[in-house]
Amino acid sequence: MAAEVIENTSEESGKGPGKRRRAGIILLVMVVLMLFFGGRWWITSRTHITTDNAFVEAHVHSISPRIPATVKSVLVVDNQFVRKGDLLVELDPRDYEMKVATANASMDMARNETSGEHAKVATAKTAVNLARVRLDQAQIDLDRGKALFNREVVPKDQLDKLQTAYRVAVMDKRQAEEALRQAEAEVGLGTGGRDAKVAQKKAQLDEARLNLSYTRIAAPADGYVTRKSVEPGNYVQTGQPLMALVALQDGWVTANYKESQLTNVRPGQKVTFTVDAYPGQAFRGAVESIMAGTGAAFSLLPPENATGNYVKVVQRIPVRIDIDRKSDPQHVLRVGMSVVPTIIIDKPLGEILREIF
Repeated sequence: MAAEVIENTSEESGKGPGKRRRAGIILLVMVVLMLFFGGRWWITSRTHITTDNAFVEAHVHSISPRIPATVKSVLVVDNQFVRKGDLLVELDPRDYEMKVATANASMDMARNETSGEHAKVATAKTAVNLARVRLDQAQIDLDRGKALFNREVVPKDQLDKLQTAYRVAVMDKRQAEEALRQAEAEVGLGTGGRDAKVAQKKAQLDEARLNLSYTRIAAPADGYVTRKSVEPGNYVQTGQPLMALVALQDGWVTANYKESQLTNVRPGQKVTFTVDAYPGQAFRGAVESIMAGTGAAFSLLPPENATGNYVKVVQRIPVRIDIDRKSDPQHVLRVGMSVVPTIIIDKPLGEILREIF
């Protein structure tokens, strides 16, 4: 009996150290795992900057008429994809076609008036040249008559007639030159007046043609039609919103990071992000730029920190993230979707270790 007690006691004493050894090993493994995962988490927290305050944004083009008119036809529907230059809305062009015709006729009339003034100048120049020729001939005749009179070949009355003809030719030349000056003066006024009138009529014609072109409203970019609020027969005013065009292919992510998170964030750094609408799908991108100020600084009512009681609040600064379209082209990112982006900061291991120690 005593022998059996001694044997059982020796077996239990043999099991005690084994259990302690196994417990120590398990504890050591747990400590190692905790150090590994804790260190990994700490390093990741220093190299991966994450926020859930981020959304998808894109260029939204507001489609509005430039002229008042009645809507003739609407060629798109909500959520339809259109290409740049596709016709969206057509306005009734008849009023503007009439204005183009009227402006064209007015310009032709102004051109005809100016052409008539230039014709007067040409006629006056011809008259001056003719008067000069007649004066030259009268001078020749007078000189010949004087020579003949000195040789007593012609009588005195013949010489008097030649002198009278010369004086008439001089007066005719002066009269023709005066008429030319008047015609040129009228054309000179036309350069500042009549020609300016032609230029004015041409400008009115160009404006009428431009307004006529505005009756066809085309898409300014590729995108999706949304918020359509126009139907055929509506009378629309200048600047009235008809629809919006969202260019999803040029979208980006705006992530509002805390100011304390942006110490090492730089443009060009890689970004991975997820979208609530597509669980399990990973997207890639890159930091494009960082806003020049906090969101509060550019709000409608910015804070006045110099007045009243100051309470420090951690500010958020918008970061624009360019989306890599090749990362997941099958899933369309729409404006306003919630995003969880993670900026990957390239930080050397030595710098991380210096932060630890």
